Amino acid sequence: MVPLTRRAGGIQAYKVIYPPAGRSPTMKLRTHEGYEWFYVLDGHARFVLGEREFRLGADEAAEFDTRIPHWIGSAGSRPAEVLSLFGAQGERAHLAPAGH
Repeated sequence: MVPLTRRAGGIQAYKVIYPPAGRSPTMKLRTHEGYEWFYVLDGHARFVLGEREFRLGADEAAEFDTRIPHWIGSAGSRPAEVLSLFGAQGERAHLAPAGH
């Protein structure tokens, strides 16, 4: 995990590289205060949120309340490279359509 934000407070940005599937520590769902948005830069990410599971590829994103049990890792034989934005509860990151 590489922090990309240098200021304290507000939304924090990180670049995260998850090792290939099967090489990471056990899948343990966790919870904490906050809200997270992540974008897959390369590879495939496996994202477990509560009872649901998703597989996201490059150029796909997800956002979620981190109080819901969750886990993110690689879904393939290659690492998954992810850009993650994390903020305090209630802060959300949104992309606006062009021209808005």
